[in-house]
Amino acid sequence: MRLTTKGRFAVTAMLDLALHHGQGPVTLAGISRRQSISLSYLEQLFGKLRRHALVESVRGPGGGYTLARGIETVSVADVIIAVDEPIDATQCGGKENCREEGRCMTHDLWTALNEKIYEYLHSVKLSELVAKQHARLKAQQRTVLQDKRKPPAPSARRGSSR
Repeated sequence: MRLTTKGRFAVTAMLDLALHHGQGPVTLAGISRRQSISLSYLEQLFGKLRRHALVESVRGPGGGYTLARGIETVSVADVIIAVDEPIDATQCGGKENCREEGRCMTHDLWTALNEKIYEYLHSVKLSELVAKQHARLKAQQRTVLQDKRKPPAPSARRGSSR
């Protein structure tokens, strides 16, 4: 199974929106700039996300998009499914026609994998991803503030012995 650009970009855009949750509507132009995703592509994705009631649009000056639900209730699976990204490791798309005479010998294996992938993606909520991003940013800020200079060599502190 391979997650396509559509699914990756949709999750990235929703995470960006979630990081700005509570700060008013977020423009697609802002997400496009911060995440390097084409504006026209975001417009397509957000149309699908809106139809699946994951985001709401706010019209007019200062408009943009807001989350339609709380970040603790939106899963990565919700986002991926909303943009028509299949979560499917089978060769046949679940139709059981992998081979001319019917399903392949490993069909059940791939179907079970699909279920595990879906369970995992459904268990990951936007709130978790937001918390991880905040923790990562905090760690980066701490790293930037640390003095990374090496202490002077012992002979340089006491002066030269020549």
